[in-house]
Amino acid sequence: MERLGVIDLGSNTARLVIAELFTDGHYMVVDEMKESVRLGQDMDRDGFLKPQRVAETIRTLKMFKRLCDANGVDRIIAVATAAVRRAKNQRSFLDEIQATCNIKLRVLSEEEEAVLVYRGVINTMDIPKGVILEIGGGSTKIIYYNRRNLLNYVSLPFGAVTLTDLFASDCSPEEASVQIETFFTEQLKKVEWLKEVDPEAQMIGVGGSFRNLFKISKLVNKYPLNAIHNYHMEVEDFSNIYDMVRVLDVDKRKKIKGLSPTRADIMPAAMAIIKSFVSYMGIANFTIGANGLREGILLNQAFPITAEKPILDVLSYSLDTINKYYGCDKAHVDHVVQLSIQLFKQLRVLHKFSRQYLKVLKIAASLHDCGKRVKYYNNTKHSCYVILNSAINGATHREIILAAFVASCYKREDVSAAEWQKYKTIVTEEDLEAVKKLGVLLRIAENLDRSKSGVVTGVNCDVLGDSVIMKTEVTGDALLEIRSAAMANSEFKKSFRKNLEIL
Repeated sequence: MERLGVIDLGSNTARLVIAELFTDGHYMVVDEMKESVRLGQDMDRDGFLKPQRVAETIRTLKMFKRLCDANGVDRIIAVATAAVRRAKNQRSFLDEIQATCNIKLRVLSEEEEAVLVYRGVINTMDIPKGVILEIGGGSTKIIYYNRRNLLNYVSLPFGAVTLTDLFASDCSPEEASVQIETFFTEQLKKVEWLKEVDPEAQMIGVGGSFRNLFKISKLVNKYPLNAIHNYHMEVEDFSNIYDMVRVLDVDKRKKIKGLSPTRADIMPAAMAIIKSFVSYMGIANFTIGANGLREGILLNQAFPITAEKPILDVLSYSLDTINKYYGCDKAHVDHVVQLSIQLFKQLRVLHKFSRQYLKVLKIAASLHDCGKRVKYYNNTKHSCYVILNSAINGATHREIILAAFVASCYKREDVSAAEWQKYKTIVTEEDLEAVKKLGVLLRIAENLDRSKSGVVTGVNCDVLGDSVIMKTEVTGDALLEIRSAAMANSEFKKSFRKNLEIL
C-alpha cells in the first residue's frame, strides 16, 4: 500500500489530499488541507505573480510538505493551473518552490486540466451525458461529454478571482454582478460547439464555489444529508440564493452561514458565471459534483486503466472501495449481494418494486457488514451511519438514505420513526414500507451465508397460495444457514403476508 499526496495549486486556493492507494485499483483519502492563497490576484495588471501572493503560497506549501511527512507520504504529485500557466515569471516561481519547499510543481496545460476534471467526474457520477462547469479562481472550464466520451472542452481565461478584480469599481455589488453576467454571456457566444450540446445533457457543477453553494442551500432548505456529491439543485432555488448574496457587501456576506469567509468577496462573481451559463444554455436544474481534478489524478494513479477508458460500473467500484477500506470479507459480501438480488427478482410478484429499489438493496447488501468493523453490538446502526456518511458514487441521495435504513433494520423489524422523520423531505411513506420489506430480504440473504462458506449457492422461490416455498441449492451441510434464515419467518409474514418455508 502506497501513500500519495496530491497538491492542486489553483489561482484562488491551494489544496492537498493524502490518499492510501490499495494494491488492486482503489484508493481512500485519509487527510486533506486547503488554504486560500489568491495566487492569481492582481495578475491582470501586468501578468506577473505578486511577491505577497508568492510568499503566501510558499508558506502554504511548506505546511503541506510537513503534513505529508507526518503522514508518511511516499511521493507527492503537485500541479499548478491557470495562474501559474499564464504567469510571465512562471520559471522563477517554479524554481523558488523547488528550492524552498522541495516540491516539484508541474504546470498543467488547458487540455490536461480539462481531461483530469472530466475523469474525476465521469468515474464518480452515473450521468451518461453531461456538460461540466468548473469555476476556478483564474479560469472557467466547460467540458461536454456524451455516452461517457469527452467531445469538447473550452478553458476561458477568467474565473471568480479574475472577474472580481476586473469588475471591481465604484458600482454596487449587484451592478457588478450584472456586468459579469453580461461579459460572461458574450464569451459563451464565442464557443460555437455549445450550440450543439444535447438538450438532455445534465449540467454538473464542480469547484469550491459550487461546494459553498451546497452549504448555503443545505442551511436555507434545512437539507438533512451532509453530502455534496450528487446534490440536485433547481435553478429557481439557485437564483433565490444568488439574489440574496449579490446585493450584500463583503462584510455582510461573511456572515452568511455556509459561505466560507475567504470566499465571500469572490462568491458573487462565481454565481454570476453560473447564472449566465444556466440562462444561456436554458438549464432548469443541475447537479453538484464533489470530485474533479484531484480525483482525476488519484484515479489515474490508483487505477491506471482510467487514463484510457472510464469505469463502467461507478456504483460497484465505489462500494468495493468502501468494503476494502473497512476490511470486509469480499467473498461473503459478494455472495450476500447475489442472494439478495435473487430473492428480489424471484419475489417480485409479491413486492412489485421497480429496479430502483433493487439498486437500494444492492447498496445495503454490499455495505451491511461495515458496521461490524466499528463494533459488533449495534452493528446495524453503525452500518447505517457508514452508508449515510460514505462517498457512495453512482447513487442518488434518496437511494443512499433508503439503503442506510435497509441496513439499519435488516436484523429487526422496526425503523426508528424519529430518524426517518429527519429525511421526510426526500423519502415517502411508501418508501418506508419498501425499506422494511427489503430489510427482510437482506436478513434472509445474509443468514443464507451465515458460515461465510458459500454453501448455499442459490434459491428457487415458489409462491403457492398463502405460502412461499424457498428451495435452497447447496453444496454441503447447510443446516446452520437454513435454520438461521428461517428465524426471519415472522418478519416475512408481517411484511409479505405469506408464510415462509425454507427447504
